[in-house]
Amino acid sequence: MKLSLKLLQDRVITLSITIAVLIIISSIIWPNTFPTFDNFSLVLLNLSIETIVAVGMMILMISGSFDLSVGSVVAFAGGFTAYLMYYWGVYVPVAIIAGIGVSILIGFINGFLVARVGINPLIQTLAMMGIIRGLALMVSGAGIQNFPESFNVIGQTKILGFQTPVWFMLIIVALFAFLVAKTTFFRKYYYIGGNEKAAKLSGIRVEKMKIYSFILISSLAGFAGILLSSRLGAAMSTSGQGMELRVITAVILGGASLLGGQGKILGAMLGTIFMGLISNVMILARVSGYWQQIILGLILILAVVIDIILKKNVGIAPKKYLKKAVN
Repeated sequence: MKLSLKLLQDRVITLSITIAVLIIISSIIWPNTFPTFDNFSLVLLNLSIETIVAVGMMILMISGSFDLSVGSVVAFAGGFTAYLMYYWGVYVPVAIIAGIGVSILIGFINGFLVARVGINPLIQTLAMMGIIRGLALMVSGAGIQNFPESFNVIGQTKILGFQTPVWFMLIIVALFAFLVAKTTFFRKYYYIGGNEKAAKLSGIRVEKMKIYSFILISSLAGFAGILLSSRLGAAMSTSGQGMELRVITAVILGGASLLGGQGKILGAMLGTIFMGLISNVMILARVSGYWQQIILGLILILAVVIDIILKKNVGIAPKKYLKKAVN
């Protein structure tokens, strides 16, 4: 019984098993369409952008916060970069740096107002979501196309059968999985999310760490937006709509807690893979778009319920991280 509970509490294990079962069942039902390389590569391509954002969201939720503005940042960063290239003729590397730069600024503003001023993250990032979406509409309008070929190849090149966004996703997941598991800096976020007051008394500069986490997620969202524009060959103001809720759902499924102090980067990727496979299965089953939204909403509720149930049986932050957080 204890072993079963322990396995259930490890969301990476349970989600991996769930994904495997889903793949097996779907392969039996749709043997000619689901278990093909083309289908799997398309699923990975479609979820690659959200996975990059989910990495930042996982770190932010480990610290006890979340960001509802990421979908708008995706649209604005891609649109701003496209605007500079198309209308001003800015060189591709400079435009990309500028797009990531404005994303960093957005993250800093969010982090400063949440950590230093004390605005609730829900209110602050919800307000920022509207502001940035409006700016995205201003710069992108009905859409911007006809980018330099040197920009399009960033998101459209294929390596070993997979487009580059998939490889960027894997690199970012691997990098931050290592950093979160092995470096003192990122382990501090577990301590902050587990007990913020104790973290302050331990000498952790909580306010600065929170600002850094908002900068990180906004930077990743900005990069994801630029990558999405490159992949599509177009920047649209509607990009990223609803992404924040899908990403939060995936991250909670992957082991994050609304209370903070828990989660793994690998769990974030598994969460987005699960969500991507569910969407793919619903398309193959020809489920109505209306029902798809309902089902995804129900999955979010289910994820939160599971999180609440497990919280009654396990502490907020893993002890191995708390012991090392301030060493």
